[in-house]
Amino acid sequence: MLLDPGMDLTLRPMRYPDFYERYRAAIRNTWTVEEVDLASDLSDLAKLTPAEVHLVNRLVAFFATGDSIVANNLVLNLYKHVNAPEARLYLSRQLFEEAVHVQFYLTLLDTYLPDAGERAKAFAAIEHIPSIKQKAEFCFRWIGSIDDLNELTTAADRRAFLLNLICFAACIEGLFFYGAFAYVYWLRSRGLLNGLASGTNWVFRDESMHMEFAFSVVDTVRAEEPELFDGNLTTQVVQMMEEAVEAELEFAHDLCGPGLPGLSAEDMRQYLEYVADQRLVRLGFPARYGTANPFAFMELQDVQELSNFFERRVSAYQIGVEGNVAFDEAF
Repeated sequence: MLLDPGMDLTLRPMRYPDFYERYRAAIRNTWTVEEVDLASDLSDLAKLTPAEVHLVNRLVAFFATGDSIVANNLVLNLYKHVNAPEARLYLSRQLFEEAVHVQFYLTLLDTYLPDAGERAKAFAAIEHIPSIKQKAEFCFRWIGSIDDLNELTTAADRRAFLLNLICFAACIEGLFFYGAFAYVYWLRSRGLLNGLASGTNWVFRDESMHMEFAFSVVDTVRAEEPELFDGNLTTQVVQMMEEAVEAELEFAHDLCGPGLPGLSAEDMRQYLEYVADQRLVRLGFPARYGTANPFAFMELQDVQELSNFFERRVSAYQIGVEGNVAFDEAF
């Protein structure tokens, strides 16, 4: 079974072809940081109000280390316990994508914060900004939760692994990052920081695929070992999600303050509860909040990826179009 101890190395016969197809799909989604043009954002930054500048600075400070934390858990905990070579192919690809995200956010900080001292503060945000520190501590607690597990030999071991996997897929990638995306797309809805939004389109695609892979691992384990999914696990997952919502809500209060045009901490609370319910239901657990999505711009983002017609490469494409096109040809 998928969580049996060991390190299966044989791709044929393939036991989990869906994981292999997810790996192939991720390859077709390859992008590079050099394709993202942040030049237009510089003039926008000069037009922001002090409250908006605070939001952007806090946002990029979270981005500075968020994907590195996810990558660490992937290497330290996930790779060694998912015993299928086709799944490990996908995890290897995911690690590459996390590295691209880290490079994107490094470029973002270098562009937005030209002062070296301000950049240093952003990279150290998990140490001195309480709302970011709280989220980081939540992540580190779950990274450390299975540090001592070298093999998943018992049902308790496997439940502990599932909790770690669900935390990182549903709470961190699926809630913390989606909360951050909401701020980016709120700015875009007001015609601001389109370069940031363009790069975030790519990150959004990657993170959505990371979540779906992790959720498919949970689906597979549920099919192979349904006895692991007992009432206690359900309670733990719901409590974990509640804690993640509260941590992200503290971040929202920090970013939004008394409120911004079309965006408040109360709006974010509703959005976070809506997203949390989506994650719980997708994983086969009961919804917790029953809250509607307050952000029309995020509903649209979930349906299709928006891109400027004049972008160098449209982010909704899986691969770039190469070669020459003659416009007098018959189509």
